[in-house]
Amino acid sequence: MTSRWLFLSFLLFQLSFSQSDLLQQVNSLELQGKFKEAELLLQKALADGTIGSGERKQLAFEFDRLDRIRKDYPLSKERLFKILSESVKELTQQEFDRWIAEGRFDSRTIDGTLFFMGSSRSNLFFRYPELSARRIHAPDDTEFERSTLHAVETIAAEARRRATPFVLPRTFRNTMTVTLKADAVPPRENVRAWLPIPRSFPHQKNFRVISSSSPIKNLDSEASPIRSVYLEQKTEEGKPTVFSVEYEYTGYGVFFDVKPESVKAYHRNDTEYVRYTKEGPHVVFTDRIKTLSAQLAGGEPNPFVRAKRFYDWISETIKYSYALEYSTIRNISEYCAQMGYGDCGQAALLFITLCRYNGIPARWQSGWLTIPGGKTIHDWTEIYLSPYGWIPADPYMGVFAMQYFKGSEERRKKIRDFYFGGLDQYRMAANSDHNQALNPPKRSFRSDNVDFQRGELEYGETNIYFDKYSFKLDVQEVKSN
Repeated sequence: MTSRWLFLSFLLFQLSFSQSDLLQQVNSLELQGKFKEAELLLQKALADGTIGSGERKQLAFEFDRLDRIRKDYPLSKERLFKILSESVKELTQQEFDRWIAEGRFDSRTIDGTLFFMGSSRSNLFFRYPELSARRIHAPDDTEFERSTLHAVETIAAEARRRATPFVLPRTFRNTMTVTLKADAVPPRENVRAWLPIPRSFPHQKNFRVISSSSPIKNLDSEASPIRSVYLEQKTEEGKPTVFSVEYEYTGYGVFFDVKPESVKAYHRNDTEYVRYTKEGPHVVFTDRIKTLSAQLAGGEPNPFVRAKRFYDWISETIKYSYALEYSTIRNISEYCAQMGYGDCGQAALLFITLCRYNGIPARWQSGWLTIPGGKTIHDWTEIYLSPYGWIPADPYMGVFAMQYFKGSEERRKKIRDFYFGGLDQYRMAANSDHNQALNPPKRSFRSDNVDFQRGELEYGETNIYFDKYSFKLDVQEVKSN
């Protein structure tokens, strides 16, 4: 019996080692831009009928990940120049070539050809705001800036007046719609859909479903860390498949008037403290994180002051950029710190990682920002401070305030400081943590395995990726009588 057990253990070790070695080879080839070679290795491994279902699923994801990366880099050099020529006044080929040499664009050499990220035009202006004077058809952020400043000023004033952090509730009636393209999957297939809906928070209450495109198969608990409504529908030839849910909820403005001297020490054996100060997916205490933490925190003992230093540094240093798909990035917080830019979720994960490394409980919160003039999918964070509890911190709004807001220095700092402990009412928060599992579980892998805002689709054992469907959130504020 002992010999047989040792043999089986050795065999399992060999299989595990072989797969680990294979994945290292695939990763190395991907980083070298040898996608076809990586795909051949994965195809050969997947053809082995002896591998288990778990290993097969991981290898299949790695194969799919290569295709996802290709989708993130669709632009040739010639196509990018044409796009920029229509967006930047008096752009010359010589200047464009210099920008490429300077590394101003996200690019990948894939099987010998240089490709550029699809958001290269927008990211150029985010990362180099001095080019705004040359921008053709610049977006107008006036309404977003006005709405943000109004929310900041009114919420903070009311919270101080009433001596409570949750004020000025607003009720919203939203419709989330996910539309699968016609003939994106075969006809008469049963498509499974997960659509994000508001979960329960102290700042978000009174949720109720009004209608849905088909009978609801599952409505997640209001305490779910990744709350969804689950629907099913069969496809019809030549027609799009539409999933929707209409609902109401109430969102509160939030403002914690934290006094640093009143912040108390943590109970470090507390279950929640341990959970939200440890490493996890995309929250890894790398050498870069440790060095950055030492530079920013120094010997500061107060957790509020330390966290504010991280938040302020991100606000003033990390440039906003539209992101690569999260599922294609191995470690998002490290990526953001290394590159010096990122979107709201990447900045949020960097902030969470710095806080957790310093023993400050921090977690994810995400869904949609629905503020007038700025509706978009959005991620932010919460940190725990005793005796205040969980307080919001939105690193992106700090970045927006300090680097892109067109108002005075005083107003920029007012917005930045508000969103460290404050939140506007215009949120639809579906998630209280990242990298969570949907309910019921997907049979296939996720399109976004970190966040959940755009909905997820599959049929059979096959994931339906983002390029095959569209999503939108219609928002209507319900005025009180």
